[in-house]
Amino acid sequence: MAMMRLRREDPRVVGSFRLHRRLGAGGMGVVYLGSDRRGQRVALKVIRPDLAEDQEFRSRFAREVSAARRIRGGCTARLVAADLDADRPWFATQYVPGPSLHDKVNEEGPLSAAQTASIGAALAEGLLAVHDAGVVHRDLKPSNILLSPKGPRIIDFGIAWATGASTLTHVGTAVGSPGFLAPEQVRGAAVTPATDVFALGATLAYASMADSPFGQGSSEVMLYRVVHEEPQLMAVPDALAPLVHACLAKDPEERPSTLQLSLRLKEIAAREAHGLPDSRPPVARQPDRPSGQRAAQYAEQRTERRTLQAPAPRPQAPATGRHPDQARPPAQRPPRAGRPAPGARAVPPVAARRAAEPPPVARPGARRARARVRARGRAGPDRTGGCCGSG
Repeated sequence: MAMMRLRREDPRVVGSFRLHRRLGAGGMGVVYLGSDRRGQRVALKVIRPDLAEDQEFRSRFAREVSAARRIRGGCTARLVAADLDADRPWFATQYVPGPSLHDKVNEEGPLSAAQTASIGAALAEGLLAVHDAGVVHRDLKPSNILLSPKGPRIIDFGIAWATGASTLTHVGTAVGSPGFLAPEQVRGAAVTPATDVFALGATLAYASMADSPFGQGSSEVMLYRVVHEEPQLMAVPDALAPLVHACLAKDPEERPSTLQLSLRLKEIAAREAHGLPDSRPPVARQPDRPSGQRAAQYAEQRTERRTLQAPAPRPQAPATGRHPDQARPPAQRPPRAGRPAPGARAVPPVAARRAAEPPPVARPGARRARARVRARGRAGPDRTGGCCGSG
């Protein structure tokens, strides 16, 4: 974790702790590296002056710090001390040496499936202790996870508890990181342990891809994608993708419980560490749906593809008043005897019979006899034989 020198306006002593360096600053206050009289190092967060003047903030802050004292677990930074009545309320937690998950991925690139599952299993076990104490973190993200030599640690509980009971804003200040907030937080609905499961799923996706599952953009764009679009998980290893996708379900009821998540991540971590195949049947990976400005182009391309693949429309029957099945012309049948075929020229019955009769067979001598008859007809009547004579 990067450290910076104290500024002129920074306090030098808070409570019984002496401050040495700045560890960071956020929307709710500044975090310092301090130590007590015994030399124990702490991360001490001092609340902003404007929030310190809000009585509702103070009351909620006091209730949540009281709940924080009940958390017992190795994956959380233990609460050491707090002063809720100071002019600027503060609280101190155990200092955890090591980079944040965000810094490690940003500098070294995506983690392997075994590393991601191992870190995720430890975080899920830590969330079990948090939820058993009746607390919801509400701001779990890579920068709030420190990778110490003894394992990952969840930090920054106080601010999340103190402000998470409201919606996204409190005294005009946005709470949480848009790419890791659950849809119910965006809508201003009640938060539950499932809210932390969503954030853990987004954190595991970031560890696997070095990017948020909802991409990059302004706060408004990111919040819209969280509520209305599916996460982009194509770069997440196959061993983790189905579980991460389940954690990022829009409906809190559809997400796995913290216990189920812890057990499943331990199983994946052990299998990946030994290089064993998954005994479960593979789950088909759906292509990620484009988000942002690409969503409209995606829908247009899908529409064009359906149009090209659609079957040709059935020709409509003419408006004859008949049923569509009767609109077709009847099948052609062979004509009956004595009837002309459709479209053929009608032939008289007598001519038809003559055409069907076989030609006459010429008999011997018939041609000479017909020639004599024709010659006699041309010669005229016989004049040598008189009538009844004279006399």
